[in-house]
Amino acid sequence: MSAIEHLDAPFSRRLSPIKRADVHESERYLLARRLRGMGSSFFWATQLLPVARREATYRIYAFCRELEDIVDGEAASSVKHSLFAEWRNEIASLYAGEPRHALTRGLSDAVRLYGLRSDDFVAVINGREMDLPSGIRAPTLTELDLYCERVAAAPARLTMRIFGEETSMGEQVAAELGRALHLTIILRDLRKAAERQRLYLPRELLYANGILTTIPDWALAQPALADVCRDLALIAEGHYAAAAQAIAACPRTTMRPVAVILGIYRALLHELLARGWKDLVSPVRISSWRKLSLVFRHGSTGR
Repeated sequence: MSAIEHLDAPFSRRLSPIKRADVHESERYLLARRLRGMGSSFFWATQLLPVARREATYRIYAFCRELEDIVDGEAASSVKHSLFAEWRNEIASLYAGEPRHALTRGLSDAVRLYGLRSDDFVAVINGREMDLPSGIRAPTLTELDLYCERVAAAPARLTMRIFGEETSMGEQVAAELGRALHLTIILRDLRKAAERQRLYLPRELLYANGILTTIPDWALAQPALADVCRDLALIAEGHYAAAAQAIAACPRTTMRPVAVILGIYRALLHELLARGWKDLVSPVRISSWRKLSLVFRHGSTGR
């Protein structure tokens, strides 16, 4: 049994002999399990999509979660590398018309209907593998940009195609918004990353502000941490501005959920800037009523 098949073992054991209805039930069960961690921001934005496109978007999210869970799991680094290699093989099998895993079986229709590209799936796998063996620690700005390109811009390109925007301007939206969102998540989750021995703050910004250590807990304890975070937030804000400009050049009908995601996460970045980074334990969130207002504001205008 391959590593990928082992991940799906609880389902495959129930499917002997396999019937198509059972396969669909396995896919639905696995998808539901992977979507449990979906953030409400993403959920609200997808409610603006037609059902078929919404479900395809959920499957992209579930695929990304599967890879993230490999990184965060307790397996040895060598096993994780093997799992990522299996996933690259699984994507090749998907595009050969012979997917084995429930998640990739569920992606088959989306690949066909929306012209999803295999390179983007492989990029996400390669990006998550960058967190091995012991996690990213103070990458260069170039390394951080490559990481964001793979784990954030590549999924954004997949979802942009599902939304119906396949133009070069849509690619620009994915590139800019993917980076903006992931930098915001990095700034929100500094403590969570440090608990896994990761430090995504770029070393150029750390060194420029007098922080010379790359040990996560030590770096987060430095008085100049807030200055580093503000510098990175300015980079994120630049990506938000570029994404908003690209969104304005695309059709409103396809950009409604994208505009909602941008509005909510940009508001989160501003909340982080307002609160600062002295308290890394208490979560920073956008209230439900404010998210709903942002959904109405951006979802109705596409801007």
